[in-house]
Amino acid sequence: MSEREQYILDLFQPEDSVLRDIRDEIRIRGMPEISIHPLVGAFLGFLVKVHESRDVLEIGALGGYSAVCLARALPRDGHVVSLELNPDYVAVARANLHRAGLENRVTHMVGLAEKSLDTLHHQGRRFDFVLIDADKENYPLYLDKSLKVLRHGGLIAADNTLWGDEVWHPQAQGTAVEAIRRFNDMVAHHPALESLLWPVADGLTLARYL
Repeated sequence: MSEREQYILDLFQPEDSVLRDIRDEIRIRGMPEISIHPLVGAFLGFLVKVHESRDVLEIGALGGYSAVCLARALPRDGHVVSLELNPDYVAVARANLHRAGLENRVTHMVGLAEKSLDTLHHQGRRFDFVLIDADKENYPLYLDKSLKVLRHGGLIAADNTLWGDEVWHPQAQGTAVEAIRRFNDMVAHHPALESLLWPVADGLTLARYL
C-alpha cells in the first residue's frame, strides 16, 4: 500500500481488526492474497450507502473481506448474495462473516458463477449493486449476465480493471488482460451504461445502469 493510500485510510476509514484478521487468515491458509484493496473496500461501502442499495450481488467471495465491507454498509433489511466456485473458500468466508456478526446478512451460492447468475435471473431476482471480482477471463460474460439481474439505476463495480497497468500496453498479452480490455471497452461504450474507470489500487471500473 502506498503512503498516499495509507494516509487516506488512516484519516478517513482505518482498516479495523476484523478486516485485518481476514487478510491474516487468508495468508495463513495459503489462499490467494487477492482480496480487494482496503481503500477499494471503504469506497464500495461508501457507494452502497450513498446509493441506498438494499440487494447486493458479489461475484467472487474468497475469504469474505469484500462481503464484510458490503454487508456493513447495508440497511437493516439489506442482503448480499455472494457467488463462489470453491466451497473451501466459502467455508472460510462464512467463518469470517460469523466473527464479524454478519453471517445472516450474506448468502453464498457455490458453483460456476455464470450458472448461478442464470439461476438468479430465472428466479426473477434483482439487485441494486453488483461487485465483479472473480476470474478475469469471464469479466465480459459476467457483465452481460449481471445486467440481466441489475435494476435500472443500479451500480456495477469491477475490480482489477487496470491489471497491473498492462491494459493500455499493446504488447501485454494473455487471456486475463485481453478479457479486461474487452470488458472495459464494453462498459465504456454500452448504450445503457454511464461509466468511469477510477485509477485506485489496481483499477475499479464503475457503471450505472440507465
